Amino acid sequence: MPDISTSQKIVMKKIVIPGQLSFLLVAFFALIIITPLVAAPQPPAKSQMLADWQRAKEYTKEYLDAMPEEGLNFKPTPEMRSFAEQMLHLTNANFMFAATASGKANPYQGKNLEQLPEYKTKAALVKVVLESYDFVTNALTGTTDEQLAGKIKLFNRDMSRDLAFQKAFEHQTHHRGQTTVYIRLKGIKPPNEKLF
Repeated sequence: MPDISTSQKIVMKKIVIPGQLSFLLVAFFALIIITPLVAAPQPPAKSQMLADWQRAKEYTKEYLDAMPEEGLNFKPTPEMRSFAEQMLHLTNANFMFAATASGKANPYQGKNLEQLPEYKTKAALVKVVLESYDFVTNALTGTTDEQLAGKIKLFNRDMSRDLAFQKAFEHQTHHRGQTTVYIRLKGIKPPNEKLF
């Protein structure tokens, strides 16, 4: 390889550095423009959340319909909640999360529905469970987009009202899902998945 003189090295540096600088400047400005567009995932639109809650209500009703009245007190093991208690736990939480997220009064404030004897029949159980879903959708409908972005405290955590509604959805999905095992153990085929 031929030997490069000092003057040639200086010329090469002058040529290379401006090219590298241009590339870095373009990359920097592209990063500034693109980052806000992809940085933070956006919460689901309220219309999608309402559709998901309506679907969840219908799916939970299918679970309630699948379990016969004599199976409401069934527990897979003695230390677990019964089928009815799982559904009432989900119901209590639906009311609590939606009331906290929306600021609306919880109609069952201070009551542990799992312990109340009036919800031991299938008709009463179905009624109060579905009422909780209606409470959530009404609370969500009455909450503006600006309010959804507002901060609240839930379980000693700061979060947006929107996130509280999302956590409520996650909670009811978890407890309804647990009852799949109860239904199977009673020899009944549980409802098919209802993703859409």
